[in-house]
Amino acid sequence: MTTPSAAPLARLLIVDDEAAQMNALCETLADAGYATIGFTSATKALALLREESFDLVLTDLLMPDIDGITLLREAQAIDPDLLGIVMTGHAAIDTAIEAMKAGALDYVLKPFRLSVILPVLARALNVRRMRIEIAQLQQRLREHVNELEAANKELESFSYSVSHDLRAPLRAISSYSTMLVQDFATQIPSEAQQLLGKVTDNAHRMGELIEHLLHFAQLSRQALARQPVDLSVLVRETVEELCKEAGSRAVDVRIGALPTVVGDAVLLRQVFVNLLSNSFKFTRNKARALIEVSSRQQNNETIFFVRDNGAGFNMQYANKLFGVFQRLHGNAEFEGTGIGLSLVQRIIQRHGGRIWAEASPGNGALFEFTLSA
Repeated sequence: MTTPSAAPLARLLIVDDEAAQMNALCETLADAGYATIGFTSATKALALLREESFDLVLTDLLMPDIDGITLLREAQAIDPDLLGIVMTGHAAIDTAIEAMKAGALDYVLKPFRLSVILPVLARALNVRRMRIEIAQLQQRLREHVNELEAANKELESFSYSVSHDLRAPLRAISSYSTMLVQDFATQIPSEAQQLLGKVTDNAHRMGELIEHLLHFAQLSRQALARQPVDLSVLVRETVEELCKEAGSRAVDVRIGALPTVVGDAVLLRQVFVNLLSNSFKFTRNKARALIEVSSRQQNNETIFFVRDNGAGFNMQYANKLFGVFQRLHGNAEFEGTGIGLSLVQRIIQRHGGRIWAEASPGNGALFEFTLSA
């Protein structure tokens, strides 16, 4: 056994039933900067391995008590990070290859040449380091996944709390306010009735905010059910529903070329429902409402767009468009919760796309977005 004075490059366990070769290899590699311990008995080498750690084991392939393949298997059962290199003569190369199939990283031929064995050791140590780093990364990944799962469970618990604990008092406020107006109308001054009406309206609006916020929070946890989606059919169905809600109001909706894409049909429907319902809403004060839905090719990608000639907005505030609860129009002018476009952006981002908008006050708005293939 020889130990270098400087910090060793690695700890090597050398096993060879021929004492002269084992000692020579220990001394030679010790001079090259390695810490070496040698044994002529595989059984004794395994006993030490259970007590101490090594970086590499170099073992003769053919030994009387335990052969090299068996030694490597038992050694790696003790320390899975341990790498093995087998030593053999020319006559046993086929067996050495079998040893590599059984877990050995490489083999070297006897008689040894330092110029050959040193690169083999360096390569083995690099492989060992990479395997350990990968294992550490995988462990950290597992820890992050566990943390995310715990956070998701907390979020689900919070969502339930919001849904149950906040909705209940809101329903009570709305219900009692309505009962007061209906049952005691003759005893309540008209001004008080108006105030109670505002209480009811705001309770209803708060309920909508909670509902939309929950939807927004759940969206990040919802797995995408990818499938082919015919956007032409999806948009036509959405427009038909919105036209029914618009009643007798005349809205000119022009649907252009829309391809089939791969995505989550439910979520993509939500994108067009939000964008088109906004167009219907913000063209409400137009004598001739015009809405266009189509797509175009640019720089080898498909760009989808929804354009209208409605109220538009000031581009100075465009950075607020997709923020939660951000609204560019007063509630007295146009109703809304300020979550719809946030949902749209989140859905498009989850589909690998991006969304942007252009507009000017009184001249309508244009929303464009992409989806990944």
